[in-house]
Amino acid sequence: MNAPERLQAPRAAPALAGTVLQLRGVHKTYRLGAHVVPALRGVDLGLEAGEMLALTGPSGSGKSTILNIAGLIDAPDAGEVMLRGRVVARAGQVGQAGRIDARQATLLRRDAIGFVFQGFNLVPVMTVAENVDYPLFLAGVARAERRRRVATMLEAVGLHEHASHRPDALSGGQRQRVAIARALVKRPALVIADEPTASLDSRTADQVLDLMREQGHAHGAAFLVATHDARLLGRCDRALALLDGAIL
Repeated sequence: MNAPERLQAPRAAPALAGTVLQLRGVHKTYRLGAHVVPALRGVDLGLEAGEMLALTGPSGSGKSTILNIAGLIDAPDAGEVMLRGRVVARAGQVGQAGRIDARQATLLRRDAIGFVFQGFNLVPVMTVAENVDYPLFLAGVARAERRRRVATMLEAVGLHEHASHRPDALSGGQRQRVAIARALVKRPALVIADEPTASLDSRTADQVLDLMREQGHAHGAAFLVATHDARLLGRCDRALALLDGAIL
């Protein structure tokens, strides 16, 4: 693969210590035909480096909306989002008081935010190593450095012997470990995880949770996790319960 054009994301401090994510007074509504559905009602939260914070609540309580706004996939209607002390999303015109534009948001998602999905979202035609390498390739990291970091990460998640396998040859737990390796290989400040243990048996879920905590602490990544899984709640540093778009 030819290396993509090198693009510079807005500078974020290394994910070592301090506050990674802040949501301040965040509101969000959606329109469904003639109906206006309030998804978030003035949400405030903060997340520190190395911390794992769980969001819990029934379906429709606002968990996924928080993940989308924190991951710069969606924007708030009111309030602001700060990543490593910089305003990255705020209601109003682009460029107003530091709010970044769509291109800068894309670059921040690429370079500073990792995503772990319930359905893994691995590329089926790529090997394990290629899936983990892909974020580094997109970021324009030199090939030798990419190979070193991929090998180190696959060793850390216990999948170095599966580097040449494709995802369909792996178990669910192994695929989730690949997804975690892919999220962490670029050394993000923030990892967004949506129901990361929902499809895993108890033993595999425990292994995945141990891995997330270990790698989060090792790399200083903050984890924001939406879950219904009681196993995960007991392993997080904190849990926030949501109901009807508000933190209880």
